[in-house]
Formats: sequence, C-alpha cells, structure tokens
Amino acid sequence: MSVEVKNLTKIYQTQKAVDQISFEARSGEILGFLGPNGAGKSTTMKMITGFLTPTSGEIKVCGLSVNENSLEARKLIGYLPEHNPLYLDMYVREYLQFVEQIHKLPKSASRINDLIELIGLGKEQHKTIGALSKGYRQRVGLAQALIHDPKVLILDEPTSGLDMNQLVDIRKVIQELGKNKTLIFSTHIMKEVEELCDRVLIINNGQIVADDTIQVLQSKVAGEFQLAISFVQGSPDMAAFKKIRGVKKVEKSGRYLLINYDKNVEIKTEVFQLCAQNNWVIDEMKTSALSVEDIFQKLTK
Repeated sequence: MSVEVKNLTKIYQTQKAVDQISFEARSGEILGFLGPNGAGKSTTMKMITGFLTPTSGEIKVCGLSVNENSLEARKLIGYLPEHNPLYLDMYVREYLQFVEQIHKLPKSASRINDLIELIGLGKEQHKTIGALSKGYRQRVGLAQALIHDPKVLILDEPTSGLDMNQLVDIRKVIQELGKNKTLIFSTHIMKEVEELCDRVLIINNGQIVADDTIQVLQSKVAGEFQLAISFVQGSPDMAAFKKIRGVKKVEKSGRYLLINYDKNVEIKTEVFQLCAQNNWVIDEMKTSALSVEDIFQKLTK
C-alpha cells in the first residue's frame, strides 16, 4: 500500500478533530476524500504530509513511517493544500525553478516545460503569480506539487476557483495522474467524485462513515433508488405518490418528478396505475441509483 493510516487521532486542546481513523490508499487509485466543513479532512491530509503531528496513531507512505522518517516520506509526496501558499512577486517559471532547487533536483528545463504544458500554464508562464487569476494560481500549485515526480499526490480542493473550461482540463490531468500514482483529493463538487474516483472515503465528525466504491455505496449505504418522471399532460399531485408503499421522498427538479424509494420494493406498476387513473400522461421514466450527493447528505446529516 502506498499510504497506510492506522488509528489516527488528532486532538486540539478539548476538540477531537480526527478520531481513531484507519484506511489505505493504493497505487494507481484515485481516492476521493469527502466530508462537511470541519469534519477532519484537511487535518488528516496535513498529518499524512507531515505538516501536523498526530496525537496518536501511525502513518506510512510507501512503507516509511511519517513519524520516524518524516523527511524521507515527504520526498515521496506532492501536496497542494487548500489555501495555496505562493510567492506572488515571483514569475511562474521562476517559481517552479525555485521549487526545483528546494527539492535539490538537477536543473531540468525540459521537466519544467513538460509541467507547464501538462498543467496548461503556457500563456501565463512569464507573468508574476500575483497577476494570475485564482484558477491559474491553483494550476501553479499543482505544478509545484508535481515538480519532483512524487509517488503520492495529495490535493486539497484542487479545483477551487476554476471556471468550467479549466475544470475540464484539470480533471483530465488528475485522471491521467491517477493511473500511475496514489492520488488522494478532497472536493465539494460531487460531479468530480462520480467522474474521477475509484473509491470514496467519507469522514464526519472526525470519524470515517463510509469507505468503498461509489457503486457499493449506492447499493449498500443508500438503500434507495430514484425514479425520475416527466409528464406531457396533467399536474401530478406529489402527495399521491408519497402514499405508495416504499416511497421515501418525492420532489420536483426541473421538468422531472423525483421519487426516492426503497431498493427492495418495486413501485413502477403502482406509479403507472396512479398516473392512468388521474390522466397524468408520462413522457419519460427512468430509474437510477442515488447520486453521490444524496449518499453524502444521508451519511453526514
């Protein structure tokens, strides 16, 4: 395992920010690290990277103990923190050369050129960092995290501040990097989780409440499916659908009526009968498992 966390705890005075959590992250895997604000995500990431010392517990990176071999373990990690610290008066290329020197790497213009192209900084490379938008500053932060070609990449809100076009570009970069690195990243954008993650770990109040693939979480944790219906005639009464056995929630979303129901109950026949009796003519009906956002809300409320 590239990252092993065992019984990790962090206490700030009287507050237990992280409470006895254990998990593993493998090479070639993108692990989505989710949780509400204050759940312990950033604290956990900072402990893995050696920025914070755990109150108790053990962390290993590629077999090296972060507590006992901190410097050697850090050499294997690339880290983009939530609040990206940059030298705003430095030029983009100059800054990457500076980070290269910090890592005591041999000077390599080709390495920096490759990173600039990979991250999409070509047009901005001769600007000062202070002149960049927040989205491009995030790109610079990602480039510095990759400068030493780490085996483990930890990204805390890496797409914060990016516009839609930039989001697509950076997601592609993250997906490509995840093929041969251990990649742990946190985000509040659930679409990213569904598109990128091989596995999802959800933390709440300092404790892990879920750790599995999205598909397993949809079937085991949620315990529900969702029926989406659009109509070409009639004004469906939501209260009528709520009376059907197994229905847990009914709501409107755009042109769809969304019906959440127990996965062990089949409701389509009764839905059809109810619609026929009231002359509500169905245009479209589709069934899907609950989204990651629904699962997240269910586990963290």
